[in-house]
Amino acid sequence: MAQCMRATLNPPKTPLYSAKNLTQNPLFPSITSFEAKRKSRKYPKISLSVMSSQNQSQQRNPSIDALLNSGRKEEVFATIKDSVHNCLSETNLLSTVPGLKSKTRGKVRDIYDSGDYLVLVTTDRQSAFDRILASIPFKGQVLNETSLWWFNRTQHITPNAVVSVPDKNVTIAKKCSVFPVEFVVRGFVTGSTDTSLWTVYNNGVRSYCGNLLPNGLVKNQKLTANILTPTTKAEDHDVPVTPDEIIEKGLMTRADFDEAREKALSLFEYGQHVALEHGLILVDTKYEFGKSSDGSILLIDEVHSPDSSRYWIANSYEERFQKGLEPENIDKEFLRLWFRDNCNPYEDKVLPDAPEELVCELAWRYIFLYETITKSRFETPLTKEPIHDRISQNVSSALLSLQ
Repeated sequence: MAQCMRATLNPPKTPLYSAKNLTQNPLFPSITSFEAKRKSRKYPKISLSVMSSQNQSQQRNPSIDALLNSGRKEEVFATIKDSVHNCLSETNLLSTVPGLKSKTRGKVRDIYDSGDYLVLVTTDRQSAFDRILASIPFKGQVLNETSLWWFNRTQHITPNAVVSVPDKNVTIAKKCSVFPVEFVVRGFVTGSTDTSLWTVYNNGVRSYCGNLLPNGLVKNQKLTANILTPTTKAEDHDVPVTPDEIIEKGLMTRADFDEAREKALSLFEYGQHVALEHGLILVDTKYEFGKSSDGSILLIDEVHSPDSSRYWIANSYEERFQKGLEPENIDKEFLRLWFRDNCNPYEDKVLPDAPEELVCELAWRYIFLYETITKSRFETPLTKEPIHDRISQNVSSALLSLQ
């Protein structure tokens, strides 16, 4: 087996369980469990007054500092620091797993074509501003396992492409025709990237991706209703598009777009409902969909993960908003802001290295968010086995069993 591809703390910046059988993830006891229920439910709208008026909120949802600096952090932080230089930044399963035909390298995932299925390996690469910023210990495992938790709990809204989960960092998925559109759903006026709602709004835009925005909104304000702001890919960045442009450019048919839009808005509403039950606000997120051979539209890639989503602490939001303070967050926004403060992440050819303390803090926040949402304890690997070797063994066994 090839040795694990050990990463430096900051990998090269890009331009603009058992090997004998499939790991039986408790969320996915069998492949047949992926049958979608036909009808979706409606969930209560998020009410800021409810968030602020709950009498037991302070006891149930302590401050961000108390949460992020708990005894649990001490338990895992040493493991995080010990793993900083053993991240999964690159994979090369073509040389170690028989039967794989090709590899596509995404921002975070390496996707391998096995013929009948796709093998999605979630790496530890940290992406923002349409490029790689750093590698974050255990990030790939957190993203994979968080998405699996949500995939399992959103089958009443939409079927998904998951077939099996042979490794902590790997999902084997059905093949489908992927729509070249990301369905970005937003509930608040916020963000720091060029395509974020606050950035474009603050620049004077009042019609964005087919949504008319009123004057007078301020940063981090809750929208009166969730909105869809789809994007499509240009050469090296995301481009906002309107629904009409999606149809006119032939990116999707009207029927497919309408179905995917309904699914995206329902997924987001459900995600907000679940997040609020756990003391969090799901602020915005993105979804990707594909069309299977039988014509059904499947949810693919990831769902409500710390990478694709922005989360805030619910019980402190309204007070901080009224005072003009930034919401307490447990996502990667602080790392984005560090790069914006220390360079031009869109134009500089070479970016500064992310400080190790920020890398470790972000790793902890990913783990914390996983545990907060799922109410499950995050399990780090028990051995020092090279990550790439472990993945190769598990994927080989999984593909053999699927033949």
